[in-house]
Parts: sequence; C-alpha cells; structure tokens
Amino acid sequence: MRSEKPKLAMIAETLSVSVATVSNALSGKGRVSPELADRIRETARDLSYVPSMAGRALRTGRSGVLGLVLPDIANPLFPQIAQAIEQAASTAGYGVLIGDSRGHTGVQTEAIDRLIDRGVDGMVVIPRRGTRISDIGCPVAVIDTPSTPGNTVSSDHWDGGRQMGAHLRGLGHRKVLILAGSPQSTVQNDRVGGLKSGLGPDAKVEVVWLEKLAPPDVPGRPLGLAACVRQGFTAFAALSDLTAVRALTELQGAGIAVPDQASVAGFDDLIWSSVVTPSLTTLRMDMAEIARLAVAALTAVIEGLPRGRVAASGTVTAERPSVPMMLVVRQSTGPCRSLLPDMAEGAGQ
Repeated sequence: MRSEKPKLAMIAETLSVSVATVSNALSGKGRVSPELADRIRETARDLSYVPSMAGRALRTGRSGVLGLVLPDIANPLFPQIAQAIEQAASTAGYGVLIGDSRGHTGVQTEAIDRLIDRGVDGMVVIPRRGTRISDIGCPVAVIDTPSTPGNTVSSDHWDGGRQMGAHLRGLGHRKVLILAGSPQSTVQNDRVGGLKSGLGPDAKVEVVWLEKLAPPDVPGRPLGLAACVRQGFTAFAALSDLTAVRALTELQGAGIAVPDQASVAGFDDLIWSSVVTPSLTTLRMDMAEIARLAVAALTAVIEGLPRGRVAASGTVTAERPSVPMMLVVRQSTGPCRSLLPDMAEGAGQ
C-alpha cells in the first residue's frame, strides 16, 4: 500500500510544523488556525500532493470511490458521459468504478450489486429505459429526464425536442416523421412531446418506433424513407444521432439530396456528427454541468454536508433538476422545398 507519510513529511518540513498538523489541516480536523491551514493547503498543491484513498478509507470509513452504471457502453454517447462523470468526481476527490448494463435490465441490477459489494460510497446511475432506481444501499444520483420520478439531474429533453421542432417549423416543414427508439424510454417520449409542441398544432407529425418494426429492427434494415419523401414528408427528426446518420445514409443512397429535398436532424451531438456529409443538425447536452451537479449532490450526502438532500424516492437531490440542451444547426437541415419534378413522375411509374 502506498504511504502518504513521505509527502506529508515534506509539507511539514517545508513549513516547520508537525506531520500531525499537516494531516489535520488537510482533513479539516483538529485545531489548526485558518491562516496556517491555508498555507498548508497551498504548499500541498505546490508539491502535487495526492491523498491516498486507502489512508482516507482508514480515517473516514469511506472508500473515496463512486460507482457509475451506464445503460450500454457500446453506444458512443455513454463513454462521453462517463468521461464527464470521472472528471467531476476527480475534481471532488473521488475515483470511479464503472458498471455496464449492456442494454439489459437484469444486467443493470447485477452491475449495481457488484459496485455495492466493492464498497462504493455512492453511485451515479443512468438507468436502462423504463426502470426506476431507489433504495440500493447507498446514496444514488439518477441521470435520466426531469419527468422521471427520482431523477436527480439531467438534460431538459422535452425542451430540447421543442427547440428542434421550432427550428424545423421555422424552415417551413409541416410534414415531419419522427424516428424514435423505444416507447418505454421516458427520455425519448419527452423528446417526442417537445418536438410535437415545437412543430405546432398545424403540423402533420408521425412517429415511427423502431423497436416496434417487424421483423425486429436491425441497423442495416431499410427504413423506407424514400417512400416517405414521395408521400410528402420533408423532414426526419431522429431521436439520436445514430439513427439520424442511418437516415442520412439511406436517403442519400436513394438519390435524395439532403437538405435540398429532405432535412434530417438528430440528438446528442456525438463526436462524429460534425464531420459526416452533410454535417448533422442536432441537440447538444451540457455533460460537464450535468456531471458536476450529479457528483456535487452525491458527495454532499456522502460527506454529511448541510446542503446534502435526499428525495422521498431515496435518490439525492441536486441544486437544480435540469440543464438546457443547445441546438446546433449544421448542414443537414434547410428550407422546405417541393420534390423535384422527375422524382414526382417516378413515384407514379
């Protein structure tokens, strides 16, 4: 086990104080004057002092580790969220252990149990769709959507949908197909509701739940979007960038120009959304702020701070429950235009 004493001794020798005084100042215990405590902390920073997790566990009875449970780490969105959580936790002085639900509710339960067995002080859970997290044996912060009972903090997915709907409406689109994943997802239902609101009551909006397609939906299965264009749909609002790129590829493969003949939009602003052709209009989550709020709420309860609050559901409560999404307008959306004459003629052959 790595010892903290060499670094503590260096700080003590630099300031001509005892190792016990340094330890008390850094842990907030004992009688150390505010002026000396500030000098000790400043010297610790100068010497790049990093406290031992094992030593802190012996002193406090806490591991200094948070758990993070993701719905499916194979989805490129969730590693980005994991990075934001790890950075926020590191800033707060905690490490992170990650569990992966691999897209299954049962595996999610197993991942939570494993992290509890490993002695995490608290847990951040991004739940598998349709599941509710509470009373798992340690403080838990849930990141889902504001309409989810027990949600700690998340993006405002409904307002994100509203922003996208208003954007498409402003471009003149009145017949829009929403490409959604699963009706069991509260996040996706909120995005659908927001889109319909932003598009307005006079818009013709249809929702296709890909999970309900028969035979079961697979990434390479055509969505039939070219036929939808011929039926008068001028915009496709996908509830994830993964689905949006799939739609973009299918439309371009059918000879339909994006955005000249059909607009495509997504959600989440994945790392490659700006480099596909045309670049993708999407909604961006402020992951850093969500992570900061979730970790702050969790550590406040773990450390018994006055601001630490627990909801009736057993999840911790953040200082604010939602963070706005930001509309990122790129090349894949444009003004609504009628079909080219040759396409209209081809549809009747």
